[in-house]
Amino acid sequence: MSLNEQIISLVFSFVYGIFLAFVYNFNYNLLFNKTKFFKVFLNILLVLDLVLIYFLLIKKINGGIIHPYFYILMVIGFIFNFNFSKRLRKFFKIKDKTVTKSVKKD
Repeated sequence: MSLNEQIISLVFSFVYGIFLAFVYNFNYNLLFNKTKFFKVFLNILLVLDLVLIYFLLIKKINGGIIHPYFYILMVIGFIFNFNFSKRLRKFFKIKDKTVTKSVKKD
């Protein structure tokens, strides 16, 4: 694999990690109040589709050669998107939609 293909693969893995974080957030918001069967089915389908898309695109980019640092950059992109979106929500003062338990005071 040439240096040019490696750099393109690294950038693609980072951007795909950002895309994964975005899809994960969107999927979490969709499944917030659904049945357990629907959650499991949709999560399995989503994971299989995203993995298949990643491997097909890597095959187009560099012939399907996968190195461990591609996964590392994907995780870094995933974390980068979460940190960026958290700062963006704080800047625009958008509340997070996660569930918090309230404690009753007696």
